Amino acid sequence: MSYPGYPPQSGGYPPQAGAYPPQPGAYPPQPGAYPPAAGGYPPQPSGYPPQPGGYPPQAGGYPPQQPGGYPPQPGAFPPQGPAMGYPGQPGQPMAGYPRAPSPNPSMPGYGGAPAPMPGYPKVPSPNPSMPAYGGGAMPIAPQINRGFRGTIKDYPGADPLKDVEVLRKAMKGFGKFNEWRSLADLVKDLHSELSGDFRKLVMAMLKTPAEFDAYELNSAIKGAGTDEACLIEILSSRSNAEIKEINRIYKTEYKKKLEDAISGDTSGHFRRLLISLSQGNRDERETVDISLAKQDAQALYAAGENKLGTDESKFNAILCARSKPHLRAVFLEYQKMCGRDIEKSIIREMSGDLESGMVAVVKCIKNTPGYFAERLHKAMKGAGTKDRTLIRIMVSRSEVDMLDIRQEYVKNYGKSLYTDISGDTSGDYKKLLLKLCGGSD
Repeated sequence: MSYPGYPPQSGGYPPQAGAYPPQPGAYPPQPGAYPPAAGGYPPQPSGYPPQPGGYPPQAGGYPPQQPGGYPPQPGAFPPQGPAMGYPGQPGQPMAGYPRAPSPNPSMPGYGGAPAPMPGYPKVPSPNPSMPAYGGGAMPIAPQINRGFRGTIKDYPGADPLKDVEVLRKAMKGFGKFNEWRSLADLVKDLHSELSGDFRKLVMAMLKTPAEFDAYELNSAIKGAGTDEACLIEILSSRSNAEIKEINRIYKTEYKKKLEDAISGDTSGHFRRLLISLSQGNRDERETVDISLAKQDAQALYAAGENKLGTDESKFNAILCARSKPHLRAVFLEYQKMCGRDIEKSIIREMSGDLESGMVAVVKCIKNTPGYFAERLHKAMKGAGTKDRTLIRIMVSRSEVDMLDIRQEYVKNYGKSLYTDISGDTSGDYKKLLLKLCGGSD
């Protein structure tokens, strides 16, 4: 089925003569495709490493390159200076994990949409009694930038010597303290002294964010079976700069490219989805063009609900390359156009790992804190606790958006995250998780 005015003629979207997507080249897009090169992402020239403000940040970023920084410089442990510098240096605002933009950035341009586009398909709603949002799917979060929303903040005036003394007393009789010359020595001794889930939690907190993500991705891939949900969770929620750094650390630590590890352990369209996400090539501009959002909504409809069979590659190209503010607008236009939420359409059109992966990507784009609240709730409900998921999310989001996750949790499940952690864990493991949670709601 074709629609008047779609695909666009010369001067339309993308900015070149020809159909959508542009040929040749497919994915990633060629010059002139979406996103447009001028002012687009990645920035030209120089690409990666990112410009000032990116990750890893330049001078003044995290980890700070100055005496007393973390991890310690050669010469040793504990680092000298007025403060240890972890998780941040005194006087430096901590902007989350790691200096990433807000997981739910503002969506300028949306809301003042023009009148319906001529030729916009008048598709009858398959659910006429459902004029608004379909029940059961995740709503799109309001675009509010509240600044730093983590629970673990900088500690001005931290004294590493005092911290070492506290650890020495906590592990009295261990007999190796005069041998601590680096972080690796401390990690080794803590690993020997602690046990169980408490040890796993402490070890996770001693890694940098990118090191921990690389470790979790490797653990999800290696051995019998693959933790597909972990792969999607990390790759769909991190910024381009964070994913580039994860790739760098993964290759250094595990002697192979992350893309090769994913290729060897997955298959089909799900493999293509993961590899696309692992490139870190998403457009990160925050402006939204409603006419382009409508065209992408039409393309998704034509690739799924309005087609015998499903063009999974079209979903992959749009969901993995477009900016998150743009995709939120696409999802709203899709709902208006066909009367069904994009999540519902994916569930109808796909199956298996690809279905669950695509749905998770959509949920994370719609409402990142809501997505993590749902992951935490599923990790604790029912018999047994998925401690690996619980630890990963509590550690990785404690310096990013834990306050927002807590709000989503109590709104969606009727009780606080703090309460559920308290009832599902015990001992020192519970105490440290509650510190990361930061309080009850």
